[in-house]
Amino acid sequence: MIRYDVTDAVATITLDRPEAMNSLTAEVKSALLEALRHAAADDGVRAVLLTGSGRAFCAGQDLREHADNLEAGRGLAGTVREHYNPMVELIATMGKPVVAAVNGVAAGAGASLAFACDLRVASDKAKFALAFSGVGLAPDSGASWTLQRLVGAGRAAELMLLGEPLDAARALELGLVTRVVPPEDVLKTATELAVRLAQGPTLAYAATKAALAYAATNPLPEALEMEAVLQDACAATQDHIDATRAFLAKQRPSFNGR
Repeated sequence: MIRYDVTDAVATITLDRPEAMNSLTAEVKSALLEALRHAAADDGVRAVLLTGSGRAFCAGQDLREHADNLEAGRGLAGTVREHYNPMVELIATMGKPVVAAVNGVAAGAGASLAFACDLRVASDKAKFALAFSGVGLAPDSGASWTLQRLVGAGRAAELMLLGEPLDAARALELGLVTRVVPPEDVLKTATELAVRLAQGPTLAYAATKAALAYAATNPLPEALEMEAVLQDACAATQDHIDATRAFLAKQRPSFNGR
């Protein structure tokens, strides 16, 4: 149900339930969380690529399993805190860039997973749907945090309250995705981006993610101080020292993620 592969320092994590549009059962969520933790902890991985197999990226929660939980009186069965929250927090905060290759439908928690990634490459056939209100639920999987940072509070409210699907062109217009390409080029384009990032200054990328997250919820003076702290740390890295020497020598820098 989850395929995991590391090539060129990129961990590719593929949701592999094409017959169910890669919807998320408890078993799939546990496996996905474990794969993300493995990628985050592996020093040989310097970027992560998240995608789906078949015609969907991820259709969100498996509603058949969810309906069974409701009938048994288990409600959400603790999945928001046990699975979704740690997955999204890990994607957003791991010290490595995460690229989503959105090959098809991304709905509900599936859309939320894509929004938590740093970059999103979408097929021109992809669709995004914040389907929570359509089944009488509030947003989860970090959508209330990520979506308004991508498109603004007003547009986020519209997308969540109305639940109307967005095609790839509109998603690009709103800033929800980084690039839109033909279906046959999605994985190739996303992989090229991930490999490019894996060859870059990993610690500087981690600091950039931390700076953006901090600045989004703190006043300017505190954000400036955080930048200073992070910049001091980056200035001490071998990547920065080597890149500065390469610049002065008019050479192309080579980064080792240290």
